[in-house]
Amino acid sequence: MRRALFAAVAFWLAAPALAQDAVKADPKHYKVEFENDRIRVLRITYGPGEKSVMHEHPPNLAVVFTDLNAKMTMPDGKTEDVEMKAGSVQWDPGGKHLPQNSSDKRFELILVELKNKPAGSQ
Repeated sequence: MRRALFAAVAFWLAAPALAQDAVKADPKHYKVEFENDRIRVLRITYGPGEKSVMHEHPPNLAVVFTDLNAKMTMPDGKTEDVEMKAGSVQWDPGGKHLPQNSSDKRFELILVELKNKPAGSQ
């Protein structure tokens, strides 16, 4: 009984550190525009200086509508500055991060997330 209780408490304490789906973790910034069994299309918008929570994306393609200046904090605490120009398109293998708009301007992009399909399926 004690072991089960300890495991439950440990999981509860660790849960905030686990990366979550972006839409569930941060619906203010992430909206599903389209979804089927192969892709999910998200509209992402951040106001000046706005910050998200740690979340995760599968492999994806970003289409940037406005200039974007952001700081990405990784699960290990390291940060990376990201700059993208309006109209740019970028592939990303996916992963966990916590974004923050570093600019005094709003940014917007579309993110096309790929879903895993079994080999040979149509």
